[in-house]
Amino acid sequence: MQELLGRISALDPRASLSLRVIACFDELIVGNVNTRALLSAAASLAGCNAGFSQQLPPRAMRVTTKGAIVPGPFSPAAGSSVCEGGVTAWLERDGAQHVNDAIILERLLLALRLRHGHGRRDSDHRRELGLLLDTEAPIADRHTVASRLNLSLTGRYRVLAAPLFAVWHSHPTCVEDVVATPYGSIHALVVPESHDPVDASPCGIGLPTGVDKLDRSFRTAIVALRLCLPPHTPVVTADTYGALIGLLADLPDRAAVPDLDALDSVMAHPWGPATVDVLIQAGSVRQAARLAGVHHSTLQTRVDTITEIIGFDPLDGLGRSRLGTAYLCWRLRNSRVLDLPPPTGGRSGGD
Repeated sequence: MQELLGRISALDPRASLSLRVIACFDELIVGNVNTRALLSAAASLAGCNAGFSQQLPPRAMRVTTKGAIVPGPFSPAAGSSVCEGGVTAWLERDGAQHVNDAIILERLLLALRLRHGHGRRDSDHRRELGLLLDTEAPIADRHTVASRLNLSLTGRYRVLAAPLFAVWHSHPTCVEDVVATPYGSIHALVVPESHDPVDASPCGIGLPTGVDKLDRSFRTAIVALRLCLPPHTPVVTADTYGALIGLLADLPDRAAVPDLDALDSVMAHPWGPATVDVLIQAGSVRQAARLAGVHHSTLQTRVDTITEIIGFDPLDGLGRSRLGTAYLCWRLRNSRVLDLPPPTGGRSGGD
């Protein structure tokens, strides 16, 4: 973990801090520390009082950043607490939330639930998320898992997909796990359909579905993730591509795609990827030229070259759809979003 922290620190200090929060609570859980110690750690990390309460048996505690007990009851403000399984954890912060408040609360709640015997059973159920997202799993088994995960059989959800090195500026409180896929281990999260936008990079957001089709939402989330291009496009929502992303999710990776080989020749030009991208977005050559920042005659020359290579007019009728489909397939096959970013500098001395 320390080696990973060092590498992540060189990439993104905020990601490093989030990992330190996770590592801290992991150590506390392994150490089986008491409730006061868990709250002290949360308060120290957050820089404000932390508290918890549970329903059965009734119990509550508030702790300062110095680890001292704060007497009296407290009602946490909206958005400053998390609650699950009869256990509530909160931070008593004045003013706006800080960037790592969500991850601190998430890890504190998990640790408290394990400490008080509510979470160990549920944490085992978390490991069943992979079954819920498995296309081959029987529907009855998925229903059983969904019930254990407190997912409504009549509700609608989205699956989020992110690599393990993703940077989370706000972390949803939800069912999540690491799931094995043909593209490696993917961090999968299940959130309600109406969940607030996710601030993470990179992250793919799947189509909304019922519990029976969460496997499909997961597959569209992975396609959306592979279409991400940080830092310009850190998050891709599957809805943007409608039915097309469903077709891409069902397409075998090495399937023969008409027009893709020809498009490879276009993309070999230095101007290829940028030009095709603006052609997909624009309604005319002039608009595409503005988007690309080149004279329209220059872009027209490129369009003529593209037409000659791929054998059809990319701006005419079905030609636009053919180019768009081939372009998305090309992006998926050439996606590097799941590659661990290389270190870009030395370790921060402050960490």
